[in-house]
Amino acid sequence: MIQNLADGILVGSVLSLGAIGLTLVMHMLRFANFSHAELLSIGAYAALVFDAVFAAILPPLAAKIGPLSMTWALALALLAAIAITGASALLIDRLVFRRVRSKGSELSMVFASFGVAMIVRNVTGLLFGLGTQLYSRDIVFAVVVSRDPLLLIKPDQVFVLAAALLVMVALHLVLTRTTLGFALRAVAENPTLAQVNGVNLGRMIALVWVLGGGLAAIAGVFYGLTNQISPMIGRDLVLPVFAATIVGGIGSVYGAVLGGFIVGVAANVALAVLPSGYSPSVPFLIILAVLLVRPNGLFGEARA
Repeated sequence: MIQNLADGILVGSVLSLGAIGLTLVMHMLRFANFSHAELLSIGAYAALVFDAVFAAILPPLAAKIGPLSMTWALALALLAAIAITGASALLIDRLVFRRVRSKGSELSMVFASFGVAMIVRNVTGLLFGLGTQLYSRDIVFAVVVSRDPLLLIKPDQVFVLAAALLVMVALHLVLTRTTLGFALRAVAENPTLAQVNGVNLGRMIALVWVLGGGLAAIAGVFYGLTNQISPMIGRDLVLPVFAATIVGGIGSVYGAVLGGFIVGVAANVALAVLPSGYSPSVPFLIILAVLLVRPNGLFGEARA
């Protein structure tokens, strides 16, 4: 049970990063973007490509960072993946969502997001194959933290959790201490009033897409660092990410963070009492429970 709890916290940190971008998009643009989880896949594969490129150009970058399986090349590739995924999210909005938004309804946006998800998933499989891939094939041994109860932690897991928390703290500071953060929050709360006060709505929408894409890229790379990469990443994570968003409350960054940890811990702790095949149903149950008890989520507010 303790091991499942520790694994759940790690998974929760990844889900939180994915849920933050989704909750901002859902709150600002008022539609459920089912293609958001595919951005994690784009980020993971972009990092895989640039990891190989940087290691080939500068072989010393192929060295591992301390006890981690992560190399210096992958660290640089992460930055490239953030830029590419943010640009991809913005491009998808320009080519698809903005056009649908100007002519269709919110329901049309949801259907369009399903189409985008299928396209991204199949293009990824076409380019990289349907098999799983790894950032590193080196074996990183887990450290025995406790023998009774048994608790094993890998250095990569500690790094992912710490790095994810640092990203969340940095985002908190941006949203609460900068003019840009105030503008983003104003647009999310009341776009019309924000425009009247001089906020460029189009620029803020673009920023939300780029920000959400960048966070998704980080989540995708961190997921790949502790698991395997495959074109099915988006399919496997879309429901847990949505569950984290709904639990926390749509529009609440802090709710998305808490929701991610709740879903991650619940899904992994359930493995201790349920067969592994039933674990994917846990996010469904969490969504239903939250919608029945608190439809607006833990930190969500009712909208008129």
